[in-house]
Amino acid sequence: MSADNGASQAKVLRVETMNPRIRVMEYAVRGAIPIRAEELAAELKASPGSRPFSKVTPCNIGNPQQLGQKPLTFLRQVSALMEYSDLLSPALLEQTRKLFPEDAIARAQRNLSHVNGAVGAYTQSLGIHEIREDVARFIEQRDGFPADPNSICLTNGASGAVERVLDILVSSPDVGVMIPIPQYPLYTASLAHLDAKAVPYYLQEESDWQLSVADLERALGEARAGGVDVRALVVINPGNPTGGCLEEANIEEVVRFCERERLVLLADEVYQTNIYTETNPFVSFKKVVSRLKSPVELFSFHSISKGMVGECGRRGGYYEAVNIDSQVMAQLLKLASVSLCPNVQGQMAVGVMVNPPQPGDASYEQYQRELGDIYQSMRRRAKKLALAFNSLPNMSCNDAQGAMYLFPKIELPQAFIDEAQSLGQQPDGLYCMRMLEATGISVVPGSGFGQAPGTFHFRSTFLPSEELFDEFIAGFRSFHLDFVARYAASQQ
Repeated sequence: MSADNGASQAKVLRVETMNPRIRVMEYAVRGAIPIRAEELAAELKASPGSRPFSKVTPCNIGNPQQLGQKPLTFLRQVSALMEYSDLLSPALLEQTRKLFPEDAIARAQRNLSHVNGAVGAYTQSLGIHEIREDVARFIEQRDGFPADPNSICLTNGASGAVERVLDILVSSPDVGVMIPIPQYPLYTASLAHLDAKAVPYYLQEESDWQLSVADLERALGEARAGGVDVRALVVINPGNPTGGCLEEANIEEVVRFCERERLVLLADEVYQTNIYTETNPFVSFKKVVSRLKSPVELFSFHSISKGMVGECGRRGGYYEAVNIDSQVMAQLLKLASVSLCPNVQGQMAVGVMVNPPQPGDASYEQYQRELGDIYQSMRRRAKKLALAFNSLPNMSCNDAQGAMYLFPKIELPQAFIDEAQSLGQQPDGLYCMRMLEATGISVVPGSGFGQAPGTFHFRSTFLPSEELFDEFIAGFRSFHLDFVARYAASQQ
């Protein structure tokens, strides 16, 4: 029979027949510009010298090891021993001790004991209980308040945790979730997928991206007046894409707001160790909720992908549930059970993140040195890139107080805005695409995250390796100055 037999033989699954909610999803961090960046990288590999740059620099995503960040030795040693556990057998153990420190061997043995020696086997659906105990101790030491391992769920990265909580929250298309603008597009994409309403509130750029309770009240009031059943508030702290870090007084205001308005609070805290400011130390929402003895329902999220660990591809994270109804907790367990369990090496990496080598352990000094080197380098690069952006015409940028990003504001010439609109494109999107074509630098336009009306931004990581950082900045500077000069001339 002919493969092309008219309309009766049309494929069952087509764009027109697929889930319409997936069609409307957008995820700018891996959108048109990163896709074009991958095409350019392939071109350069096939034809070196074919472009005015020698390589593509992917600053569109917080993916530290892609840009050369060295993995933490202890974590990789433990992972290696777990993957090839024969190295721990009596026949090979003496040889293994010549290559691996005693604490890495002991940690691998401990971890394997949690899974009956089989790292490829399923674990408990919420994650290995002993690792959840480690997470609970980490939270207690961080905040000074108790944490319950049974209220902690290990997940395939923080994204998986967020998606699971939103899945529980959204019961109908009328449900709304308040999200910051700018926001990490996981939230708008997930809400579109669930056919829920995103209720935007604006972070205050002029105040280092703090939250305004007045704007929270405005956004909530408008949404509820429009019939939206607003149930939750998302806060990203430290901020993505902004790099801002909330003051403790601001966090307390947010908690009280959620109490008054009966909102579930979702605290995305994956950048909690990426803090570069002395004035705004990281304070968890769990700590403030506990200190206030607040009844607010709270989910907080953490991940191995960020911080100084940077193990994005291992997909390890967790959520902690506070003040959540016991019957809902049972439903969350059921939801976790459908996925059987999070990946085991990701769980083990969470264990290393929250329970690293301690003073007196063989790996302690090296582990601390590696953490410190990564942190200090990241802090230097954050400052250097902010200074570079602020030295350029038509551009301003808040310093990064935390996270891995800067979110500079650009003043685009009206002629360029008109040109972009005539092409059916967002002006900041066209600016970023032209930057990519000229320099190989891939960033994300502010329109992919949301921004105040009439403003234009882009998000760039400061993750390119330090020895290449001057070259990276020079490429961007050259492009921007040429861009400004070209459009200034066109307006004369």
